Amino acid sequence: MNRKLRMGMVGGGPGAFIGEVHRKAARLDGGIEIVAGAFSSDPDKSRQTGASLCLAPERVYGSYLQMIESELQLSGDERIDFVSIVTPNNSHFPIAKAFLEAGFDVVCDKPVTVCLDEAERLKHIVETTGRLFALTHNYTGYPMVKLARDMVCGGDIGKVLKVVVQYPQGWLARPLERQNAKQAVWRTDPKQSGPAGCLGDIGTHAANLAEYISGLEITEVCAELTTFVDGRALDDDVNCLLHFSGGAKGLLFASQISIGRENDIAIWLHGTEGSIEWHQENPNYLTVVNIGMPPVVWARGNDYVAQKSAAAARATRLPAGHPEGFIEAFANVYGNFADTLRARIDNRRPDKLMTDYPGINEGVRGMAFIEAVIKSSKSGQKWQGLKKE
Repeated sequence: MNRKLRMGMVGGGPGAFIGEVHRKAARLDGGIEIVAGAFSSDPDKSRQTGASLCLAPERVYGSYLQMIESELQLSGDERIDFVSIVTPNNSHFPIAKAFLEAGFDVVCDKPVTVCLDEAERLKHIVETTGRLFALTHNYTGYPMVKLARDMVCGGDIGKVLKVVVQYPQGWLARPLERQNAKQAVWRTDPKQSGPAGCLGDIGTHAANLAEYISGLEITEVCAELTTFVDGRALDDDVNCLLHFSGGAKGLLFASQISIGRENDIAIWLHGTEGSIEWHQENPNYLTVVNIGMPPVVWARGNDYVAQKSAAAARATRLPAGHPEGFIEAFANVYGNFADTLRARIDNRRPDKLMTDYPGINEGVRGMAFIEAVIKSSKSGQKWQGLKKE
């Protein structure tokens, strides 16, 4: 294939955060170009964003349905190859459904839908249409996360016994939604975000990271959701006990009212032979400790990392000591998706490293996790009080 993949986007208009992140990530390696979009439900705002991206005016649309109709009228040498969906959660399902059924491959921001039923329906559509679907759980794109997964899979810490994962933020410790802060408004609105606030926004990232690195599935939860900010409609703090397949136990904590914390997603895995620790805010390093041995810090970009993990090597762009971070990890999700799509276009079988990106199965598991946590939190039979003297 001797051309760039052509990408369209739905959402990501003026004032959006994640849309521009997606655009930067998709363009980072030079193999994808943005050629079309319906960037806002307001046609004027959509045109404004299209102009800022130097797109042809006729490829900037007022709605995603208009985008599908118009793109299908173009020749195969002109129309988009895939679409990126970066709208609020409540619109993910209808937009993804429409593009998949029209024959387009899809990249979608997380969580995949607003309920498990929608996620399962979307999985059926992905399977019946045969289209590619990627979900941007971008923390799985970090090289040292991939190294951690391969180490755990290779038995470097023995059998996994315990997983501890956290994602604290502090930006919603005040009711920013009442100040019309765009990012706070939709995330705290059940009509746009669905039934989960902090849980859906960042708790799903923590759960996905735990399953990705451990290679295990969360099977049961004992959870408590709390809304600390008065008048807020959705949770802003999450605490969970976890049971994993294979008998491992875990703890998951996510919060958006932890003042002073920014994006401190971090994970510890403890096994029968050792432990692994990784922090997103210091992402180029992975700490490994084995029984009777001192801590060993693995540094991204070194030859010994590449020798240990082909996936980590593939996800690395710069030599050691030159930090890689959030955008690069995001770009690794796009890069693997794009290479898989190129292989399909060229009638080649994609290799295992190409297909290492989150997809619809991870989306369904994320919604199952949300549903289970909400159900557990509403239950009155989780806690046993201490007997009084």
